[in-house]
Amino acid sequence: MRTSPSASFRARSTTIAALLAVFVSMRAFGAGTNDPLIDLLLKKGVISQDEAAQVTAEAAAMSSNETPLIPASKWKIGNAINNVELFGDIRLRYEHRQADTPSDGRVGLERGRYALRIGLRGDVLGNFYYGLRLETSANPRSPWDTFGTSSSGIPYNGPFGKSAAGINLGQIYLGWRPWDWVDITVGKMPMPLYTTPMVWDTDLNPEGAAERFKYTAGEADMFLTFGQFLYQDFDPQDASPGLGFNGLQGQSGNSIYQIDYQGGLTWHVTTNFSAKAAATLYQYIDVAAQGDSTPELSPFFNGPYVGEGAFFGPASGIPNGASGFGTSSALPGLPSFGFPLNQVGLNHLMVLEVPFEFNLKTKCADFRFFGDYAYNLEGSQRAQDAAGAYAFYLSQNPSTVKPFAPQTDDTHAYQFGLAMASTNALGMVYGSTCYRHAWEIRSYWQHVEQYALDPNLLDSDFFEGRGNLQGIYVAVAYGIAQNIIGTVRYGNADRINKNIGTGGSNQDIPQVNPIEHYNILQMDLTMRF
Repeated sequence: MRTSPSASFRARSTTIAALLAVFVSMRAFGAGTNDPLIDLLLKKGVISQDEAAQVTAEAAAMSSNETPLIPASKWKIGNAINNVELFGDIRLRYEHRQADTPSDGRVGLERGRYALRIGLRGDVLGNFYYGLRLETSANPRSPWDTFGTSSSGIPYNGPFGKSAAGINLGQIYLGWRPWDWVDITVGKMPMPLYTTPMVWDTDLNPEGAAERFKYTAGEADMFLTFGQFLYQDFDPQDASPGLGFNGLQGQSGNSIYQIDYQGGLTWHVTTNFSAKAAATLYQYIDVAAQGDSTPELSPFFNGPYVGEGAFFGPASGIPNGASGFGTSSALPGLPSFGFPLNQVGLNHLMVLEVPFEFNLKTKCADFRFFGDYAYNLEGSQRAQDAAGAYAFYLSQNPSTVKPFAPQTDDTHAYQFGLAMASTNALGMVYGSTCYRHAWEIRSYWQHVEQYALDPNLLDSDFFEGRGNLQGIYVAVAYGIAQNIIGTVRYGNADRINKNIGTGGSNQDIPQVNPIEHYNILQMDLTMRF
């Protein structure tokens, strides 16, 4: 059967077009100009020499107009870095908190809040490790910002401003594990001590150095932890008069350090039951030396802690329960910033803390009975200083309020609680773990007397970062998804000793002292990563 010329032309055209497409594709993927497919077709007589040359020329022209291939992007990491982990969380919150005064006054907050924490951590060669984390608030005891509080400039540009939101460095540290029983960390670090929120707000990241040692003997894991934390920098330590520091007086002093000593053990009684306990001593160095020549220098950690409010009688016009927030002290020997009486002083603080827990695993759930006890070994002197300072304050004002006797027994703090959770979900209410359908219920009773603890480290939520309060905490957490947690927390507290105030300084409700009654409700939605 003979093929018509038109059919032969169409067949050749189709062959050349297909060949051109194949050839261009091969050129795009790196094939050379001496293509074996064209050579084969020439030998078989499928195409002529002229047609082969035409295909080669057209393919070259087309490939010259192709967009060059873009190599896959790469994030180059130094060879010394073993691994990098992205970690953090996004949290949204509804919160209601209220502080009531002895005279039935109150300050109540109802707000929506948000917080972001995002960081990198990992290991490097030589048994070193590193970490850094960014947070959305400059407050060391809270990463939270409040919706709707930002301004948008002058002139006013509308709502939904951004001025209240910021990025701050919450953690930056390096560590070294020369042996499996030694761990040394320097920088602004995650909490290295075994402790509870009764003594340390969980958002605090101490700055300085920590050394941890561990040793296992049988079923007991023993540990020692030492911390040298820079509490407050004081610089220049020496400045001559007239050089611009502290007016014309100059200054001389030392930075304040918190020195911590901790020893403890975890005892694995059985596969499903364990106990853990520790003893920690907190000591403050160079408190008296800070600003020796000029004791009125802020921030007045070296001043005597008083912890009282501004009320000095009905005729004063100041309601019973007002802290006097916004008014600094001008009385000699009683330095204070932001309050008429000192709320942050570290005088006569040497605190012994004993946290403990018992853990039980069952087929149905995990249980933890936990607690903490603390005693200020110098609390009696601290109470005497506070009573003397308050008496002097009243004597300098037209007061009808009588001074109180030193409350030298108010030097203890304790916490007892119980947590119940699904398997491996203990700690979920603090966001430390999560998986889908996991749950935890946690509750504790807490009692913190006025002169027992460092007021600057107390939990800013439970209860408002104040001493002389006792109350109950209840929390429920549920794993909505693999990394999504829903949490509800509630706290209710009352004043312990009616003769004295509720000392401490916190940014949420600083206007009330003493707090007669306090309650707080928080509902969180958290995404961990």
